[in-house]
Amino acid sequence: MAPPNPDFQKTVLNIFQKAPFVQHLGIRLFEVERGRCSTGLELSDIHLQQDGFVHAGVLATLADHTAGGAGATLVAKDEAVLSVEFKINLLRPAVGKTLRCTAQVLKAGKRLTVVESEVFVAVDETEKLVAKAVVTLAIVQKIPAEGEKKE
Repeated sequence: MAPPNPDFQKTVLNIFQKAPFVQHLGIRLFEVERGRCSTGLELSDIHLQQDGFVHAGVLATLADHTAGGAGATLVAKDEAVLSVEFKINLLRPAVGKTLRCTAQVLKAGKRLTVVESEVFVAVDETEKLVAKAVVTLAIVQKIPAEGEKKE
């Protein structure tokens, strides 16, 4: 098994900065440590479905990408994580000003890692749990960017 990436925080920051869909939604990285990741999103009309609730796709994307950030903290520099399966429970309609997601690696393996994500909505001074996901990530070799040498 390859040694973990000592620059994991920079790697995870790149995962969030270089994902166009994540940037379009406005998801921001808050905190990264080994096996954990925390993100958030300031809600606007683009995040809502027809009845005024946060769209399930927004909740799923936040849970999935945050899980990927947590999983990426535990892989080697030449590896990446790729979602292969996830299950999300939408626990209540999400209505509020912001979303916050925390993800924790439950089991890190050589080829698969399992991560749990929780999504909270801020309502006034309180937060409510609105979704919980379990995400399975495959550990794959990174594809070098154009002009980049493979290590």
